[in-house]
Amino acid sequence: MTAWTSVRLAALTALAAVVLFAATALWLQVARTDLDWVHATLSLYLHGPHGGWLRAVYCLLAAAIVLLAVALHVQAQGPARRGLPLALFCTGALGLAAVAIGDSWLPGRAPVLAIAVHALAAQTAFLCATVAMLVQAWCFSRDGRWHGFHRFAWAGAWLAFAGLWVHVLWRATPRGLGQKAVIALVLAWLAAVAWRLLRMPPRRH
Repeated sequence: MTAWTSVRLAALTALAAVVLFAATALWLQVARTDLDWVHATLSLYLHGPHGGWLRAVYCLLAAAIVLLAVALHVQAQGPARRGLPLALFCTGALGLAAVAIGDSWLPGRAPVLAIAVHALAAQTAFLCATVAMLVQAWCFSRDGRWHGFHRFAWAGAWLAFAGLWVHVLWRATPRGLGQKAVIALVLAWLAAVAWRLLRMPPRRH
């Protein structure tokens, strides 16, 4: 298997994982009639009926983020290759996985610690992922093959980053709707980048 084949396979796998996560999250908005989707944040769906499915796709999405970040790093060359977006994406993925794993057993064993771990892990996931998107979009501007996609990636990353801070600072907004909007923006960005990478021809040497 060539390096470029591995990159495309990673992109395809990441894209499939993002779609599966989105489908599962949407399904739970309908299946969990005990929760108000406008006010309930997605993390509340980790507990109760079907919570195990969501915890599983949380971890799957975390793995997909790492896979996509590595693929983007491998295919980049020259000034477009930077270690910072890779490190940020991986840190954000660890935070996402920590939310799912911590919420699976910590609440029953250490309720106070569970709250602290969840808050730290969730904040790490959101902040690192959105900043990584911004840095990665900037890297696209330094690669001729990504130059046509740069504006979309740059605008999408800023929209997600701004949406995150509106959600954090404007407490009057519905908490569930605001958080899910940010998640949707991040997922859309990841899916678009994975699709673009999947369709990109290999470099000519």
